Amino acid sequence: MRKYDFVALLNVKNCNPNGDPLNEGKPRTNLEGYGEISAECIKRKLRNRLQDMGESIFVQSQDRCDDGYDSLHARAADVLKNEFKDGAADKITAAACEKWIDVRLFGNLFAYSGSKISVGIRSAVTIEHTISTDVVEIKDIQITKSVNGESTKNGKRASDTMGMKSIVGDAVYVLRGSINPIRAEKNHVTEKDIALFKKALCSLFENDESCARPAGSMDVKQVYWFSQDETNYISTAKVFDLVDIDTDGNAALKKIPESVSLEELI
Repeated sequence: MRKYDFVALLNVKNCNPNGDPLNEGKPRTNLEGYGEISAECIKRKLRNRLQDMGESIFVQSQDRCDDGYDSLHARAADVLKNEFKDGAADKITAAACEKWIDVRLFGNLFAYSGSKISVGIRSAVTIEHTISTDVVEIKDIQITKSVNGESTKNGKRASDTMGMKSIVGDAVYVLRGSINPIRAEKNHVTEKDIALFKKALCSLFENDESCARPAGSMDVKQVYWFSQDETNYISTAKVFDLVDIDTDGNAALKKIPESVSLEELI
């Protein structure tokens, strides 16, 4: 298995790329004012895209569940019932990796109440916290509903018709990640899985539309895909440094070492 690293530029316009539940759902920012998208948010979108492609997903969103299970525990207990009965961690790992592409790529911890078995599968894919190239401007917009949510005694407009939404006006975010060849081999990640992952990465925001993220408000601008052979790896940090990105979100490539192959997916 080759070593893969990737850098993607994400365009954000007039939307909320990732709301912060601890800050009234406003777009996430760090203390310096740079916009953020959590790695968990990115992985959720990747899982959704892989599911759209017909792949079996273990960590499904409740509103996208396609196999009838109402919890991860129920899904694991039923699909892996023979392996859990056997109690061998290696058999549970092998069966889970064979069944679900997101377990092969992102790993999972199988530890549930009532079970004496705890099995952890380490992730082959790691994704950094995605950060904007510059400080973001967050706009607070007042919105109203055209009808009262509840009836009022006097028939006048109720207070619940008024609300607020917060959006990022215009920004570029940088997504960085890596696929560890050792973990990929242990999880039985295939080249087909890699090809599907690349396709999901390039179409990250398809079928992800919502009131907070209207269609077209988020887009994958560029994807730089780096690969190396099985020996003499250059570190992931040094590979990331090959892409120089300015505050406006414009990228320039430095000289690519001979041992590194570059593919511009977009």
